[in-house]
Amino acid sequence: MKNGMVIDLDRCIGCQTCAVVCKMHNSLAPGVWWNRVFTQGTDEHQTAVGENDNLQMEFLPVSCQMCSDAACEKVCPTQASYYDQNGTVLVDYEKCIGCRYCMAACPYGVRQFNWRDPRETKAEAAHETAVALDAGLATNEAELGGVDRWSFARTQVVEAACLLGYPNPQFEGAAHHLVYTQNRPRGVVEKCTFCAQYTQNGELPACVRACPAKARSFGDLSDPTSEVSRMLASCSTVRLREDYGTEPKVYYLPPSNRKA
Repeated sequence: MKNGMVIDLDRCIGCQTCAVVCKMHNSLAPGVWWNRVFTQGTDEHQTAVGENDNLQMEFLPVSCQMCSDAACEKVCPTQASYYDQNGTVLVDYEKCIGCRYCMAACPYGVRQFNWRDPRETKAEAAHETAVALDAGLATNEAELGGVDRWSFARTQVVEAACLLGYPNPQFEGAAHHLVYTQNRPRGVVEKCTFCAQYTQNGELPACVRACPAKARSFGDLSDPTSEVSRMLASCSTVRLREDYGTEPKVYYLPPSNRKA
């Protein structure tokens, strides 16, 4: 089996649902994004580019490209970055020493570093949410049902902010690599895992399930009958920076570019 993804750029509407559900399901700390969506041709999201009446707006979702010849895996001195049995590039958080060689080697800039304990940053974000909620209570106490009811809601929101994501650690393979935990340690590198906590249990990645435009497909690239293989056989596809020779397993269907 060789897991891969196909993203149809004609279908992508730039809503960033993939980025948000990825953040929620993988319990990402504030400021950390495994999935990003760019508007091509501009630094401003959802801004049309062009001149006069010739305007267009196209989006490009980018996460780990799950390369078959991954530079990050080659340079990792502890083998924390490695391939699982399905060809997915993962990080063993118990082996990562935070040297960031992999971040320097990755040509796609998709790896993130935990500078702080994520529990601290989540708690700070929860506190900021609580302050905002308290400000809302001060101006709308009567409409919100009084202090007791609001205090309960406030507590629920703050607790939820610290507990987002799949709750259980995920270990992979006979070596029991720690590839998912709700709060990654301070000083380690992290990135998209194709939602290892789901795909290793037969489920689709969260971004694939959540995309409202059905722009993402996921499956076994080595199975000619899989959806992704059929798409690759029938459509023109591109991969990011193929000139690097990294052989990504994330493919894109270009906008309005289909084989007859």
